[in-house]
Amino acid sequence: MNDLELAVELLRDTPTHENRTGEQLRSWAQTALEYGDELADTDMPVDIQVVEREGGVRKGELLLAEHQRGTVIVYTDALRRTEEVARERGWAVTRESLRRAAVAHEVAHHQLDVRELNRRLGHTARLGPFRLRGHVAGADEIAAHRFAHRRSGLAVSPLLLTAALAGRN
Repeated sequence: MNDLELAVELLRDTPTHENRTGEQLRSWAQTALEYGDELADTDMPVDIQVVEREGGVRKGELLLAEHQRGTVIVYTDALRRTEEVARERGWAVTRESLRRAAVAHEVAHHQLDVRELNRRLGHTARLGPFRLRGHVAGADEIAAHRFAHRRSGLAVSPLLLTAALAGRN
């Protein structure tokens, strides 16, 4: 599967999108991927503190990293688990490349303009007689995954890794 197909699946699995057409999901996925590409091509200064700790693997949950108050926390146990899943599939990734991708993903969330992404997606929601710009759940994740792939040099798509970790690939 390519990133577009993986992004469509990610959106399809998002509870708010169960009644969306494949065409709509594909359009949103493509827009989010393109936005991630554009973001990766910008010259953003990245001055962020990174700390490592255990605690990213819990029952039914795997968290590689998160952004808290100007610091990215990278969970080393989740990196190890992701590396194991990648190795089981024969994918050439290292813990360091996964770490770079996890940090880049969090930087993307910090840098991306959700309002601009939503404008590009063009989704609207009805509120009584009014139409308001809507939020497409999951689109920011797709953009951040693409940004992380482009910025980290990871050999395997983060979307593919996410699908593998979820047991879908």
